[in-house]
Amino acid sequence: MIRILALLLLSLCLPVQAEWHNATWDSMGTRATLEFWHNGGESDAVTASVKQEFDRLQHLLSPWIEESELARFNALDADIVMTVSREFHLLLKRSAYYADISNGAFDITFAGAGHLYDYRAGIAPDDVRLQQARIGMRYLRIGDDWSVAKTDSAVRIDLGGIAKGYAIDRAVALLHQAGIEHAYISLGGDSYVMGQRNDRLWQVGIRHPRSEQAVAITLPLTDIAVSTSGDYERFFVRDGEHVHHILNPKTGKPAGELSSVTVLAAAGMDADALSTTLFVLGIEKGMALANQLADVSAIMIDLHGKVYYSDDLGSAD
Repeated sequence: MIRILALLLLSLCLPVQAEWHNATWDSMGTRATLEFWHNGGESDAVTASVKQEFDRLQHLLSPWIEESELARFNALDADIVMTVSREFHLLLKRSAYYADISNGAFDITFAGAGHLYDYRAGIAPDDVRLQQARIGMRYLRIGDDWSVAKTDSAVRIDLGGIAKGYAIDRAVALLHQAGIEHAYISLGGDSYVMGQRNDRLWQVGIRHPRSEQAVAITLPLTDIAVSTSGDYERFFVRDGEHVHHILNPKTGKPAGELSSVTVLAAAGMDADALSTTLFVLGIEKGMALANQLADVSAIMIDLHGKVYYSDDLGSAD
């Protein structure tokens, strides 16, 4: 008995060995993955904090949860002022910024057309219904006092092009608070890499747009947000046409020049918004915008599989 107690006390005194911890779960309508290097003592608490944060943001920003802040705004009549949370206001202001610099290619009011599509049932609206949709940031009134209103009751917003990136930023903040230095966090097409993986840069793969199991490009990265928007995420084929969920706000129809856009940026929120923006703008205008923005890199794959790189990454062979 004395020997057993001595061994137990010795084991308690030994330092906890650091190791990789992994978790996957569903949140915000997609798959979340977390991988981080930690000494194990509080690893479950770290994972739980990220899960709870994603759940909190889902209940704040989901258009499908009736009591969410976003859904309550969508249900408002015209000219009814709503005081919103600082986070919701931040995302609205940032969305307005990207709408401005992209001449409307990024527009959260695309939801006026977006809700008319049913990708599971293979249903797309006709031109008459699209013309009746209220799309345009001009319909929104975003005050500096956390107030928001819309000038037409039919206006809807959807933060799907920026909210997951913001959730990634919040997860990164929690990991830093927990003292984590090496980690990978992803939420659908949005991710962030911290530090290294086994003394090497993280190898981040960009999925091949036409093969779920294939990787088109692998990038060695560290301490950066990555967002990929692809026409393969939600789509159906009708009369030979590939009808996907990344809509051009000016037409209410799927943007049709690219199959995939990946953006690298310091913050997930910006990478997320820009991957959608550049996809809608297309190759020429999209790359022109990416090259104008500081600390932003872009990789585009067109419908024929040709790859394009922003100036800072060089040219494709």
